Amino acid sequence: MPVGRLQEKLKIPASTLSHHIKTLVSVGLVSQVRESTTLVCHANFDAMRGLVDFLAAECCADEVGCKDTQTAA
Repeated sequence: MPVGRLQEKLKIPASTLSHHIKTLVSVGLVSQVRESTTLVCHANFDAMRGLVDFLAAECCADEVGCKDTQTAA
């Protein structure tokens, strides 16, 4: 999605969005491609799934009932 469209949807200042996108790009959750004068962001869904799986496993490691929640997702 173009950065301008993201800003419109999220209704946040450009500097705030830029800061967050920069962080997401640096950790590999988002990539950016320049198309003429437009920056387009692409989500890295494999990396996001890996992060969510890791967080679910680590956050729920000591919880007995959490294992049932993981299979439902």
